[in-house]
Amino acid sequence: MTRRRKIYEGKAKILYEGPEPGTLVQHFKDDATAFNNKKHDLIEGKGVLNNRISEYVFTRLGEIGIPTHFLKRVNMREQLVKEVEIIPIEVMIRNVAAGSLAKRLGIEEGTPLPRSIIEFAYKSDELDDPLVTEEHITAFAWATPQEIDDMMAMSLRINDFLSGLFLGIGIKLIDFKIEFGRHFEGEMMRVILADEISPDSCRLWDTATNEKLDKDRFRRDLGGLMDAYQEVARRLGILMENEDQTPRTGPVLVK
Repeated sequence: MTRRRKIYEGKAKILYEGPEPGTLVQHFKDDATAFNNKKHDLIEGKGVLNNRISEYVFTRLGEIGIPTHFLKRVNMREQLVKEVEIIPIEVMIRNVAAGSLAKRLGIEEGTPLPRSIIEFAYKSDELDDPLVTEEHITAFAWATPQEIDDMMAMSLRINDFLSGLFLGIGIKLIDFKIEFGRHFEGEMMRVILADEISPDSCRLWDTATNEKLDKDRFRRDLGGLMDAYQEVARRLGILMENEDQTPRTGPVLVK
């Protein structure tokens, strides 16, 4: 058996060298982390669910013209993706006050925001991903003004599409985090969506009960993380292999 060459390992994923030049294999781990890995656990099967959910979301985004790194799912835990140069900025899109935003600004969690807000954070585990402004991003050459414009425009399109997608299955998209990368084709370069979109990177609340269906169940010791992720997959109509599940669209009570 040939040993694969590891390119990068993060908190929740490993990137391996792909079968063809310009490709990588993205492997989803079962690690559950919070507060920049200060809290850590292994939850069997989480990587499988995130792989399938992210595959579904990236496929749907590709159908509306959002350029992404996703090529195809390889197996239950892995995807074939385009190799990109990750821009060291996390883009956070917020529709409802929750998490750090609610705490920072003293807003009651669950309060709808006047409009969707985009925030940026510098990708650095050592610094706990500090919030930064466009001035910081351009001054330190993390991204150009045009790249920032591209990321913001795509983020708002993604937010509009996903808000409607989730609302249709009884879920409110509270906020989410995404990353972008530079994809080079010969002398041409463009910014495309990378990383993942899953309950690890989104806040998802049931519209009827406000039950949390995302990683906050792990962050806040609520329990039932796998039940919540499975519920999101079921509502999206994702059938896991060897399972005969019918998507449910009603309220869920996660125990």
